[in-house]
Amino acid sequence: ACFRLLCSLLLPALFLSGILCICLVLLLWGVRLWIQRKKQLSSAGRDGKRPLLVAFFHPYCNAGGGGERVLWCAIRTLQKKYRNVTCVVYTGDRDATGEEIVEGAFRRFNIKLIHPVKFVFLEKRFLVEPSLYPHFTLLGQSLGSVFLGWEALLKCVPDIYIDSMGYAFTIPLFKYLGGCRVGCYVHYPTISTDMLSVVRNQDTRFNNAAFITSSPLFSKFKLVYYYFFAFMYGLVGSCSDVVMVNSSWTLNHILSLWRTGACTSVVYPPCDVQTFLDIPLEVEKSTSEYTIVSVSQFRPEKDHALQIRAFAKLLKERVGQQPSLKLILIGGCRNQQDEERVNNLKCLCEELGVSDDVMFRINIPFEELKRHLAEATIGLHTMWNEHFGIGVVECMAAGTVILAHNSGGPKLDIVVPHEGHVTGFLAEDEDSYAETMAYIFSLSPEKRLQIRENARRSVHRFSDQHFEDTFLLSMEPLFK
Repeated sequence: ACFRLLCSLLLPALFLSGILCICLVLLLWGVRLWIQRKKQLSSAGRDGKRPLLVAFFHPYCNAGGGGERVLWCAIRTLQKKYRNVTCVVYTGDRDATGEEIVEGAFRRFNIKLIHPVKFVFLEKRFLVEPSLYPHFTLLGQSLGSVFLGWEALLKCVPDIYIDSMGYAFTIPLFKYLGGCRVGCYVHYPTISTDMLSVVRNQDTRFNNAAFITSSPLFSKFKLVYYYFFAFMYGLVGSCSDVVMVNSSWTLNHILSLWRTGACTSVVYPPCDVQTFLDIPLEVEKSTSEYTIVSVSQFRPEKDHALQIRAFAKLLKERVGQQPSLKLILIGGCRNQQDEERVNNLKCLCEELGVSDDVMFRINIPFEELKRHLAEATIGLHTMWNEHFGIGVVECMAAGTVILAHNSGGPKLDIVVPHEGHVTGFLAEDEDSYAETMAYIFSLSPEKRLQIRENARRSVHRFSDQHFEDTFLLSMEPLFK
């Protein structure tokens, strides 16, 4: 009787599930055919031929960070190589015109595009704002990116789709519904094995609140959620035809999560090293003030608070010593949250009594950035597990003595010995940063010059030209 009851319930349920699955497949197939038809009806070029559309999904293309430098260099590279290519940028920066965005790229990064770019302005960018998801932020942003990607796909169907900002959940959408060849440039894995270990070990960090670390139950729940998300992230990432990563650190994480070894390669981000190498390098003249410069966007993971605390500790230990020290924090603000973060950092400066010794320079033009780096003695960077660190490379090329975090890209790829010689320094916490800065200032100007020269010689592998060569090589399969 029980078996008959089970069969009478199970068989209709299986039948219904099968019907629903078939309906879903037919619906998706119909949507794909409709999108393909829409693509075929799109306008042809002047010669009657339809240009090859290469679209970059970059909702914050006007943000002015390292990721944006990669975007504009990638577009310029494709324009140089392929005549029949039209580059499209999906962006949510509706407060600026296309001309203003391109002008901003030139002003901030010294990058001049060869041909015009087509901008597709998206209205639903708010769906990927972290502030919309106070809890389950990773999942919320990822699902939000699917809806944003759908809006992008409906507005313009490309031939080649590149996710250049880390929204991997859009990749299956463009591949299977858009019928596009798909690739991505990964700056930072959305989730990493390091993040899993932070939760597993109940460490308090900016993305792991104290109320979670203090509760074994919440920690276990978050760990299950992270493992589920990592599985889903691996699934969508594995749909990519071409995967480019920006460092050895990112490569290790992407290979373990996506398992796309055959189509994955390291493409170091383009750093405008030549512009900085043009700054004359000479023994420092005696001065009444030394400057320490930090270059990075005002985002929580960049840990500017650590820089200020370490600097305050250094000043405390140097009371009465000459020359005096100045910390200059240079970075971009993308939104109101970033601006609030800057205000909080200014409050921290007041609290520690270092307001007069710390300068904030926000969204400054390239020439001013160059001047600050040319005058600085130390280049400071404090992000834990920085995926690469364009700011680190720029500081080294400009001739500062770099002090970066002992993890991620700086540790594995950038601040490494060059021909057996020291190129810079690494630290991990407030004490070690303060101690290392004190040590750098204790060196003779001649010794510092030696380190600066070693660093400069080591950064040629991060040049625009090297990026162009490796980027084109990696992209080749998408053009066949």
